[in-house]
Amino acid sequence: MNFIEELKWRGLIKDCTDYESLTETLKTPTTVYCGFDPTADSLHVGHLQQIILLRRYQNAGHRPIALCGGFTGMIGDPRPTTERKLLTHEEVLYNAECIKKQLANFLSFEGDNAAIMENNNNWLGSMTLLDYLRDFGKLFNVSYMLQKDTIKKRLDSGISYTEFSYTILQAIDFLSLFEKYYCQVQIGGSDQWGNLTTGIELIHKVKGDEAKAYGITSPLITKSDGSKFGKSEGKNVWLDPARTNAYEFYQFWVNVDDADVIDYLKRLSLRSPEEIMALEAQMKEHPEQRAAQKALAEELTGMVHGEEGVAKALKITSTLFSGSIRDLSADELREGLSDAEKHDVQDQTLLVDALVQSGIASSKRDARQLIQQGSVQVNGIKTTDLNAVLAVQDAFDQEFSIIKKGKRNYYVFNFVK
Repeated sequence: MNFIEELKWRGLIKDCTDYESLTETLKTPTTVYCGFDPTADSLHVGHLQQIILLRRYQNAGHRPIALCGGFTGMIGDPRPTTERKLLTHEEVLYNAECIKKQLANFLSFEGDNAAIMENNNNWLGSMTLLDYLRDFGKLFNVSYMLQKDTIKKRLDSGISYTEFSYTILQAIDFLSLFEKYYCQVQIGGSDQWGNLTTGIELIHKVKGDEAKAYGITSPLITKSDGSKFGKSEGKNVWLDPARTNAYEFYQFWVNVDDADVIDYLKRLSLRSPEEIMALEAQMKEHPEQRAAQKALAEELTGMVHGEEGVAKALKITSTLFSGSIRDLSADELREGLSDAEKHDVQDQTLLVDALVQSGIASSKRDARQLIQQGSVQVNGIKTTDLNAVLAVQDAFDQEFSIIKKGKRNYYVFNFVK
C-alpha cells in the first residue's frame, strides 16, 4: 500500500480536500505542517497523534513543519462551550520554547527533509490592525465564517470577536508557510477542519485558484467505553518528564484496554502494518500476555523518555508487581509510588497504630491480625512482630517508609520532622 493508503488503514484520515490531487502531490517530496498552540508549558498524549503523523510524513520523504502558535496561543482556538483563559505574552513565549524542545524528540532536524520549527509570532506579531483588516479581513465574508463548526457551536452560548477571528489568523499561518516554504499541506485533528479549509480559501484568494494547497484531518482518539482519552486518574498524561514520569507514562499505555490497544497501535506506533497485525493475532491467542500493550508502552515511552526511561519503567514495574522494593532506589520508589496513598507519621510510631491511623486497618484488632498472618511488609520486609515500629533510621533516605498490604497495595509514610 502507498503512503495515503497506509494512513487510511491506520484510521488516520477523516476529511481531505481534493484526495486525488493530494495523492498525486505526495508522490514527490512535499512540505507539510501542523500547528500546536502553547496554552501550557507541555504537550500531552492527546497531541501524540499529530506529532507522530508529522514523523510519518518525514519518514516518507516529506519535510515537516511544526508550527508553535506563539501569537495565536494568546487567543486560543475556540472551545466548544466557553472562552479560553487569556495568557500573557511572556507565558505564551515561555510555553512555546518548552514545546519546541519536546517536539525535537520526535522529528529529525538533519538531512534533505530536515524538520523546521516555526513560530507564528514571527509574522503575526508585527502585523498591524490596519494590515489585518485591509489585507485579510476584507477577503472573508461573515456568512462564510458563521458556517464553521467551531463558530456555529458557540453562537447560542456566545462567542467573542477575539475567538471569532481565530480562524482567519490560522489561515494567515497557512498562507505564510505556503509563501515562505511552499508548504502545500496542513494536517490536524478533525476539529480543525474548518480552520484548514479557511487557510486553503485564503491561499486561493491571494495566489489564485491554480495554487495547490490541501487539508487533511484525522479522527480524534477516543476510548471504546466513551471516557476521555489522555487522562490517568483524572490527570493529564504529559510529554514533559517532569510532569509525568517514565513509570507513570509506561503504566498509562500498558493498562490500555484490549478493545482500544490495536487502534492505538495503528495510530501511534511506527511499527509496520505487518507487525501490528502480528501483535493483534498474538493478543487474540494469548490476551493474558498483554503483548500489544507492552509493545505500545515501550515504544511510546522510548520516544518521550528515551531508552533509560524505558529501562527504569520496566524495572519499577517488575519490582512493584513481583519483586522486592529493596531493589529500588529512593528516587525510583518516589517515581513508582507517586500516586500511592500517602500519610504523615512520627518517628518510632507503633506499626499497629500506623495501620489504624491511616485507615489501612479498621481497628487495632484488625491491625494485629494482618501483622500476625504475614500480610504486612515494612520497607520490603515481612514483619509479624506486634511491637514493630516505623523508624526514621530504617526509612528510605531517612524520609519515608513503605507499607505493603497483601500483594499490591502500597502506602507511603512520610516522617514528620
